[in-house]
Amino acid sequence: MTNAQKRISRELREINEEPLVGITAAPVGSNLFKWMGTINGSEGTPYEGGVFNLQINFPRDYPYKPPQILFKTKVFHCNVDSKGHICLDILDNNWQPALTISKVLLSLSSFLSDANPDNPLNKKAGKLYLKDKQAYNREATRWTQKHAIPKKKKKK
Repeated sequence: MTNAQKRISRELREINEEPLVGITAAPVGSNLFKWMGTINGSEGTPYEGGVFNLQINFPRDYPYKPPQILFKTKVFHCNVDSKGHICLDILDNNWQPALTISKVLLSLSSFLSDANPDNPLNKKAGKLYLKDKQAYNREATRWTQKHAIPKKKKKK
């Protein structure tokens, strides 16, 4: 087992032993380097009630390089582009090997309700946030309701 596999296995064990509130993450099948996760939108935010799916790919030299994380659920956010790429400092220049996937997912959960319009990946959202935050929140709520609210199964 490589050092990366050992580290990822340990982090998976930690997530299973101490689950994060409103967050899930687990490998896809037996591939330790490819995970899927979810983040529930926080109460009192435009993302409330939404379940946001994530794709998490660990590099072979993890933890020396950060995981690559994409939103698979469409989200209206200054720092998420149309393909789900995320602009979050700890996934780029501020990555440190001491960070764990649990800490990253907790940061992403906070990030949803704490946009940074000064460095937007989604220029339209960034401009709207700066010009009219209430309109930004309405649009984020609309997207959440359209793309992130789980569909109720019909009873037979």
